[in-house]
Amino acid sequence: MDECAVIVGFVRFLGCCRGNPELVVDRWPDKENRTEPEIDAVAGDFAIEHASVDTVNHQRERDASYLRVVGDLEPLIEEHVGGGFTVALEFDAIGKGRDWSRARASLKKWIEEEAPLLQDGSHRVSLPTSCSAEVPIVMHIRKGLAPRSTGFLRFEPKDVSLSTRIRALVDRKAKKLGKYQGPSCTTVLLIENDDIALMNEGKMLEGIQEAYPEGCPPGVDEIWFADTSIPDNPQFYDFTTRIVEE
Repeated sequence: MDECAVIVGFVRFLGCCRGNPELVVDRWPDKENRTEPEIDAVAGDFAIEHASVDTVNHQRERDASYLRVVGDLEPLIEEHVGGGFTVALEFDAIGKGRDWSRARASLKKWIEEEAPLLQDGSHRVSLPTSCSAEVPIVMHIRKGLAPRSTGFLRFEPKDVSLSTRIRALVDRKAKKLGKYQGPSCTTVLLIENDDIALMNEGKMLEGIQEAYPEGCPPGVDEIWFADTSIPDNPQFYDFTTRIVEE
C-alpha cells in the first residue's frame, strides 16, 4: 500500500477507536517541509510517524530476485499439472549473481514438460538446466497430497535480526516525534509490514518487545502495528501497553 493511504486508513481507524469518527489527516509536515526531518502526518492532537520494516534483513532485494524467476508462473502449474502441486524453495535459492532469465526459462520448461510426469508424493528435484557454475535450484515438490494448495512457497529463513533492525529504525523515527510530544499532543509510531507469509501480529510484537523491553522509547507515546498484507483490508494493532505487559 502507498504510505499515505496506510496513514489515512489508520487515522480513520484511530478516530473510531477514540470516539472521534471525524478524525482526519490535517497536515503532512514531511511534504510541507523538505529542509529538515519531519513527521509524516498530524491528525487532530495526534502526531504520526510511519515506518516500514522487513521481516528478514534485505527482504525486498531478496524478494525481487525470487520474483524475477517465479513471478507469474503459477498459472502454468494449473494449466500443465493441475491442483495440489507445490514447489517449495529455500528462501535464498534464487539470489544475486544468478542468470535470472535463464533460470526462469528452465523453470518454465520444467513445469511444462517434467512436472506433469511426476508421481503423487514428495520429491526433491534440482532444476535440470542449472548452470554448473551456479548453485543448483533445489525444489521440494509435493504433488497430489493434502492440503491441496498449488503454487510456489519459500521456507522461512534463519534471521534473528528483527529486533535489532526495529531498534535502529524506531530510534531514528522517535527523534522526529519527540519535538511534538507534550500535554496537548500524542505521538504515534505506526510500524508497517506487508509480508503475508512470514509476518504476523505475534511475531511483530515479540520483535518490538525485544527491542524495547521497558516500553515505548523517548518521544513515542504509542506504538501501533499496521498489517497491510491484504491491501484491501489492512489491520491495525495497538502495541503500546502490550510491549511491557506480555
